[in-house]
Amino acid sequence: MAAMTLPAVAWAVPMDKAQRLQVAVQKSGRLTDHCLDLLARCGLKSSRGKDQLLCFGENMPLDVLLVRDDDIPDLVREDVCDLGIVGGNVLEERRLACLAAGIGPLFEVLQPLDFGRCRLSIAVPEGCAWAGPQSLTGLRIATTYPYLTEQYLHQHGVQAQIMTLSGAVEIAPRLGRAEAICDLVSTGGTLRANHLTEVATIFESQALLIRTPVPLSPDKEAWLQRILMRIDGVQQVKESKYIMLHAPRSALPEIRRLLPGSEYPTIVPLEGTTEKVAVHAVCRENVFWETLEALKAAGASALLVLPVEKMLP
Repeated sequence: MAAMTLPAVAWAVPMDKAQRLQVAVQKSGRLTDHCLDLLARCGLKSSRGKDQLLCFGENMPLDVLLVRDDDIPDLVREDVCDLGIVGGNVLEERRLACLAAGIGPLFEVLQPLDFGRCRLSIAVPEGCAWAGPQSLTGLRIATTYPYLTEQYLHQHGVQAQIMTLSGAVEIAPRLGRAEAICDLVSTGGTLRANHLTEVATIFESQALLIRTPVPLSPDKEAWLQRILMRIDGVQQVKESKYIMLHAPRSALPEIRRLLPGSEYPTIVPLEGTTEKVAVHAVCRENVFWETLEALKAAGASALLVLPVEKMLP
């Protein structure tokens, strides 16, 4: 396997890898803003000089390295970085490549993250007949994901020629370089613009948090567990709402049933009455106007819905 070329990093400050966690994220692309926002919502305050590829954590021992997304799996696998946030499509392609080359140990997936969803799909020119994977037999398929494409073809017993390209996969059929493509799809707009039709999804992807196969020091492991707990909290509050309302005691069973995604609401007596109570609940699902209307019809009043900023599971 060719040696991996790492990007030149302009360090803002000296780093002590033995004491500080390093997390690699995509320096520019569809995951970058989501990654930095997630870490900020976990409480990270960082400084970054102009044109520098290192964000230094000021309030916790965590530094963010901004690198090419294709480099993240190897940076973590080789223990250059302790953690990485990378698309599942990039990670799985690299995992298959490492297995084919007999390389190990690999990275460990800690948890999926609630962003960066896309899919790796087969697409053919508009008007082409499609009768399942066998329709690819004997065709040239252009892709930047040769290992995932090969895995799909092997699973379906299809013999086809894989054309590995570094980019602009969607124009390969128009250039006469391929009869089909295997590429990432989010909305499908790029395919339609190039007169291609999506015919099969071979891999569903989202952002993943991964860690090095090398054991961390006790201090770094403790910080990792804190960060994982905060990530859980951030992901739980994304759609969560805090609902407060008044209700007759007799309506409580129906009120509990209507509260979306709520486990055990808090029931608080109201001063001056024994017939009504205040109900407070964290709802882990969207709260729609229809939900509030149903609660009101069940007897609720003084309904108030608030966003949840932070929550620990």
